[in-house]
Amino acid sequence: MCPSIGESAFFLVFFGLSILQVQRNIATLHCVKVIKNCVRIFRVHSVFSDDTHSKMDMFFSGLSPELFALALFVTLVAGTVKGMVGFAMPMVMISGLSSFLSPELALAGLILPTVATNALQAFRQGPSEALASIRAYKVFLMAMAGLLLVSAQLVSLVPSHVLLLAIGLAVSLFTAMQLMGVSPRFTGASKPLEALFGGVAGALGGVSGIWGPPTVMYLNARDVAKQEALRIQGVIYGVGAIILLISHLGSGVLNARTLPFSAAMLVPSVLGLWLGFKLHDRIDQKGFRRLTQIVLFLAGLNLLRRGLMG
Repeated sequence: MCPSIGESAFFLVFFGLSILQVQRNIATLHCVKVIKNCVRIFRVHSVFSDDTHSKMDMFFSGLSPELFALALFVTLVAGTVKGMVGFAMPMVMISGLSSFLSPELALAGLILPTVATNALQAFRQGPSEALASIRAYKVFLMAMAGLLLVSAQLVSLVPSHVLLLAIGLAVSLFTAMQLMGVSPRFTGASKPLEALFGGVAGALGGVSGIWGPPTVMYLNARDVAKQEALRIQGVIYGVGAIILLISHLGSGVLNARTLPFSAAMLVPSVLGLWLGFKLHDRIDQKGFRRLTQIVLFLAGLNLLRRGLMG
């Protein structure tokens, strides 16, 4: 039986509340206890040298076992949401991780998982379909790539909260209209509009690691079918993720301390994506569109929150 929109929305709200309460629920997470006990066992055995302890600390990026386990949980949730609607993984990871990690480590943590999950998402229907999507949305991709490269290098100079407020307001208003039944549509492929949305997505992605909302706004306005939307998002976000990876190797966000942490987030992100795919396949086109609008509206509100707190 296909899950209803209410059940899907409840699923998302439940996980969203889990992230917002993540700091209060540290003691109740069973996985935290398991990892903590494992680490204690490793540390009491004399067979481990000081060099091994050093490597363990580097793997955890200086985090306690509790915080490391919470990061795994947040990433699992983010991957599940992405598998369901095709986007929002960076939003969930940044919102969740930055509540107990530094912004730099949170941003670094999402880089490798976004590369891996978007590759799996883009090639789910095969390489030929992915290449067709690249050709169909080449203007969007070029505009996004150019602006992402520039804005990533200006991450310490540009007042990101201003950009977050502006885009968060636009996304929230746009999706609020759609949820109320007013759905602006683009007839055909307009190259200027495609370039505009691609450029906005790239600018936002470079300074925050989040480029999904403008992309989904554009796809929703064109009323793209759910399977195609998921594949196109994988292609677009995958290209952006690779550029983000290269950019932040240069900016210093991804370094010897943060790279192991980002690599460790690969397992829960891929597992979550697989779970999300299973749920996505059980939702019809109408349900998918509605669920996407709900998640996009929450994404817009999250951007506004970050902008106001900035």
